[in-house]
Amino acid sequence: MSLAELGPDLTTAAEALDADTVELRRAIHHDPELGLHLPETQTKITEALTGLGLDITLGESTTSVVADLDSGKPGPTVLLRGDMDALPLQEDYPSDFKSKHDGRMHACGHDTHVAMLVSAAKLLADSKDSFTGKIRFMFQPGEEGFHGAKFMIEEGVLDGVDRAFAIHAFTNMPSGMITTKDGAIMASADRFEITIHGEGGHASAPHQCADPIPAMASTITGLHTMVGRSIEATQSGLVTVAHVEAGTTNNIIPHQAWMEGTIRAHDEHTRETLQNNISRVAEGNAAAHGCTCTTNVTPGYPVTINHAGQQELVAQVANEIMGSGAFVAMPRPVMGAEDFSYVLQHVPGSMAFLGVCPDDEHWSTAAPNHSNLMRVNEDAMRNGVALYAGMALVG
Repeated sequence: MSLAELGPDLTTAAEALDADTVELRRAIHHDPELGLHLPETQTKITEALTGLGLDITLGESTTSVVADLDSGKPGPTVLLRGDMDALPLQEDYPSDFKSKHDGRMHACGHDTHVAMLVSAAKLLADSKDSFTGKIRFMFQPGEEGFHGAKFMIEEGVLDGVDRAFAIHAFTNMPSGMITTKDGAIMASADRFEITIHGEGGHASAPHQCADPIPAMASTITGLHTMVGRSIEATQSGLVTVAHVEAGTTNNIIPHQAWMEGTIRAHDEHTRETLQNNISRVAEGNAAAHGCTCTTNVTPGYPVTINHAGQQELVAQVANEIMGSGAFVAMPRPVMGAEDFSYVLQHVPGSMAFLGVCPDDEHWSTAAPNHSNLMRVNEDAMRNGVALYAGMALVG
């Protein structure tokens, strides 16, 4: 049976699972967990997968879940991934399923990713006659800066995998819309720290000190200016100073000032250029104020790069199972980062974005991912369920 023939059935089957998808999403949203250790989320996933005839393996270094659905017929192994972890953020939008933990919130849609992937597993388990080979469901902790995909790769999640696919929900897109592109789709993300070392003293006598605060201020300005003077205007890269600390009170000049931030780029040359220039700008500004500095750059996620032909494949699947116009080509990559990039370094595949803007907001002004007010349109999840299933069955 062709994907075109399955299309309406997939959409109908996904919609029939709406109640299950929403229930699991809300249960995970209500009980968010951080980092690599997500035992409650792991339990919710394994319970939801029980009885589907899957071969389930639990992670050793993390609380990951890998579930294989074998058709019993020779063919490729397709991996579908959903990340599981929340963010260290206080949720401020009231609901019956608001986070029960202060300072933890599913503000990036990972709760929807898990729920959609579980429902896709249910749908595909009922469609074993429609595919050959194997489908592997990858439920991954630690996407939010903890490199969870690397841990799972080290434990063999990609062994025998021929193609991989992931979905990421975004509120700042029309609800239900699917988009992606070939090539770079998300940025690299590196962390930098700079400590300005000066000489402290009384705030009434700055001439007796080497004040690190003006040095820090000029360094921040210099870093932001440096980007536009280091890379071509047609290239994508940025440096953001997001956290600064200095001093203890109003009448003491501190002996040091500290800052940290992020470096983002869509290609390795731009990434390396910005990494190198962080130290140059910091050292020059510190010296101009009679200070010294220590700079450290910690490499983070690489650029997320979709393989050639993936835009056409996702467009074909989306339009065939949801109707013409479900897919809109992505005009440019975004500056967010993803550790699905590690998966795509090893096997062909892609990530696509799903619009989940609430009905009572406009996608251009909706509370974005990582906001304390972030909400999702749960009706859009059926499109994600159908897309996961369709991407497993195509080809």
